Amino acid sequence: MPSILSPKYSPTFKELDTAADIKQRLYYALRQAVPGQRCALLHCPSYPNFGDHLIWLGSLFYLQSAANCQVVYTASDIDFSKAELERHLPEGPIVLLGGGSFGDLWYSQQQFREQIIERYHDRPIVILPQTIYFRSPDALTQARRILNSHPNLTLFVRDRISYRLACQAFNHCRVLMAPDAAFELADVLRDVPITKAPKGLLYHRRRDLERQCWPSLESWQRGGEITVSDWLSYENRWLYDVPQAKGGIEVLKKRLRLRGLVRAVWQRRLQRPHEWRSLHQWETQYCPHHLLQGVNNPARQRQSWSYIHSAIYQFCQYETIVTDRLHGHILCTLLNIPHVFLPNSYHKNASFYRHWTAAVPSSVFAETVEAVPEALAQLNAAQRESDQGGKGG
Repeated sequence: MPSILSPKYSPTFKELDTAADIKQRLYYALRQAVPGQRCALLHCPSYPNFGDHLIWLGSLFYLQSAANCQVVYTASDIDFSKAELERHLPEGPIVLLGGGSFGDLWYSQQQFREQIIERYHDRPIVILPQTIYFRSPDALTQARRILNSHPNLTLFVRDRISYRLACQAFNHCRVLMAPDAAFELADVLRDVPITKAPKGLLYHRRRDLERQCWPSLESWQRGGEITVSDWLSYENRWLYDVPQAKGGIEVLKKRLRLRGLVRAVWQRRLQRPHEWRSLHQWETQYCPHHLLQGVNNPARQRQSWSYIHSAIYQFCQYETIVTDRLHGHILCTLLNIPHVFLPNSYHKNASFYRHWTAAVPSSVFAETVEAVPEALAQLNAAQRESDQGGKGG
C-alpha cells in the first residue's frame, strides 16, 4: 500500500531552510528503500542537461556513501546492455534515476523506464524521486498496467501533486515522498574559482518543452546588466548523445568516446579557455575520487563531475539569478546564491517549491515574469537585513 512520511516527520517550512536540512529529509526517506549491498543504477543522462547530472551524482553519492551500496553497473538508455547487467549483477536490485521525466512529456525516457520494469520482474526496482506528469490518458493507463504488474517496485515522488497521482494510479506499488536526489550534494559542492567578481543578473531561461511563453522582459531589465541564457551546454550546442550505431554496442561506445574527446578538448577548452585553471582544480582538488572510482564506468562519472563545474562556473559569475529550471533553483540553493524561481509549463516547479524550499532565505518564488521586480526587491531587502544583522552581531 502507498505510504508517506508520518506526521511526526513531515517537513515544515521552519525546519527546511537550508540545503543541509533538505538533505536530511532525503536521507530519512530513501533509507526506507535501501536496495542492498550491490545494485545497478540506470538512466544515466545521455544529454548535456546539467540538472540531470546533478541528480545522477547525488544518486551515486547517496548509494555509495550513505546507503553503503556499491553501484556495480551503470548505463544510459542508449548503451544499456542486458548481457552487461547480468555479468556485473547476476541478481539484485535495479535503481532508476529520478528527475522530471516520469510521464509522456519526455516519452523516450518513460519508454526506457517501462521497458526495464516490464523486463525485470525478478528484481526489486526503486525509482528515485520523480515528478509525474501525463498529458495523455492512454499513456497513463499503460504506465499503470506496467508498474502495477511488478511484484516489488518502490516509487519515490518529490511533490504532493505527483504523490496523489501515484497513489491513485500505482496502487500496487510502494509510493514514498522525498526531495530531489541532487540535495545529496549539499556538503560536496562549493564555489569554483572564476576570473572576475560576480556581477549583474542572469535570467536562466529554459527553451524546451517545459518553457513558459512569457511576455516582454523589459519591465525588469531596466537599470542593470542582464544576461539571458539556458545551461551553457545547450547554448554552445555541446556534443553528447548519438543515435544507435550500426555495428552494435562497441561501435556505439567508440563513437561516444570520440564525441567526448571533441567536447572535452574543443568545446570545453578551446571555446572557453578562461575556465581551464578552474576546471583543472575542480577535477583534481575538489573531486571526491573515492566515490567516483568505486563505481562502474568511472570515466562516465568523472564526465558528470566535469559538467557540474560548468554549471557552477556559469552561476558564480552573477550576483543574482532568475531561473525557471528546477535545478537552476536547486543549484542556487546548494550554493546560497540569491535567486528568483519561476514556474515551468506544469506543476513541477511550484509544487516542489511549496513543499521543500519555500523557507530557504536565498530564494523567492514569482508566479509570473511581471512579479519578478517585486521578488528581486524582496531579495535585496532580505540581503540588506542580513548584512545589518551581521554587522550588529
